[in-house]
Amino acid sequence: MGDGFDYFVVFAEMRTGSNFLETNLNAFEGFTCHGEVFNPHFIGYPNTTHILGVTQADREADPAALIATIRDRTEGMGGFRFFHDHDPRVLDICLDDPRCAKIILTRNPAESYVSFKIAQATGQWKLTNVKRRKDSKVDFDAKEFEEHVAALQEFQVYLMNRLQVSGQTAFYVDYEDLQDVEVMNGLAAFLGSEERLEKLDESLKKQNPSPLSEKVSNFDAMERAISGLDRFNLGRTPNFEPRRGPAVPGFVTGARAPLLFMPMRGGPEAEVLAWLADLDGVPVETLPTQMNQKGLRKWKRSKPGHRSFTVLRHPVARAHAVFCSRILPRGPGTFADIRKTLRNFHKLPIPGDQPGEEYDVAAHRAAFVAFLEFLKANLNGQTSIRVDAHWASQSAALQGMAQFVLPDLILREEEMRPALTRLAGEVGYPDARAPGAAEADSPHALADIYDEEIEALAAQVYQRDYILFGFGPWG
Repeated sequence: MGDGFDYFVVFAEMRTGSNFLETNLNAFEGFTCHGEVFNPHFIGYPNTTHILGVTQADREADPAALIATIRDRTEGMGGFRFFHDHDPRVLDICLDDPRCAKIILTRNPAESYVSFKIAQATGQWKLTNVKRRKDSKVDFDAKEFEEHVAALQEFQVYLMNRLQVSGQTAFYVDYEDLQDVEVMNGLAAFLGSEERLEKLDESLKKQNPSPLSEKVSNFDAMERAISGLDRFNLGRTPNFEPRRGPAVPGFVTGARAPLLFMPMRGGPEAEVLAWLADLDGVPVETLPTQMNQKGLRKWKRSKPGHRSFTVLRHPVARAHAVFCSRILPRGPGTFADIRKTLRNFHKLPIPGDQPGEEYDVAAHRAAFVAFLEFLKANLNGQTSIRVDAHWASQSAALQGMAQFVLPDLILREEEMRPALTRLAGEVGYPDARAPGAAEADSPHALADIYDEEIEALAAQVYQRDYILFGFGPWG
């Protein structure tokens, strides 16, 4: 046995051939697969009371101890099968351990779904004697099938990502590969064994060898439903933005009000902060902020009934506001280095100094269009300039927040006046004034240059936000 791995895990699902794979792994003298040892309803196999002396109660109390037992007390190399709905505590243990060999078994989801339905109908989950085979036609349920596929894909993507970020690889095997002894021997080589099988174990039989058309009673409906699925994810909106963190230090709480504002950079921050400060009659600069995650948890515990919120701004208005406040002018709070690079390298047609009288509406429109073109390249990872939080997609910002906490309320700028007044009343401020509306951007307002071309370009730049949040044309 090689010294690369200490134990193995077979990531699979029901009706993917995992029993057959386990049987053939156990045909090697050097391997022992102990079944579904982390199935929440039994340990190893139905009616089994323990694995190597570890009971189900022991396992519940300490899953890591069972893994250590399998690793240390199995003769040869031990392992187990793991499905997506097994004990989730096990995933971090195995996926973070490079001494754990990962085997990923997959099957055509249509085949696995129909096989599962037949097993449900017949009560026959394994077949060792063909004469005892039970048969049944099943009904295809489109909604159930979509949920089946979604669960499989979610788990597979999760496994792939965890292996990628930790620099590991897995041995991938498909259901059809299980009949190939050479593949089984290749798996043994992957696990570090020089042992080879001459033939496969034939004790388990394929339960439903007929084509799907003979196993599904409403096969026409199944064909129509599956034809509507985007198998290759052709409708996916590409996303090349870097993942964002939760940005907790930028969150702001009320001075006394149990409210947590999770700002969306480039949105109506100043207006919301002024409103939040006004609730308790304090200056904006005294509002609590710059907390770490520990401090924010402490605040939450101290404020029962607290509420959190963020405010979205229409993508084209947000991009224009950022352009007018951070890129076009010079001075404190602006992005001087980025401005210089945009002007000199990306040829953004903006003045070298502060915009003056010669910078008219036509010049402003041309500069803003060029800025949107830059954002399109920037968000697609095609520039060396950082994807700043002020123009990163709002969907990416929310995903970052979700790593720590999701806002209770996700408001749109145009609805925040009545919504925040209502929210203040719910937390004990019935006489709260509505937040002020944002002032028009300067030196030229968006309304002065907005047209169908700008809207179409913004919709390309922020396609994910338009789709996920349902934004229509601005105004």
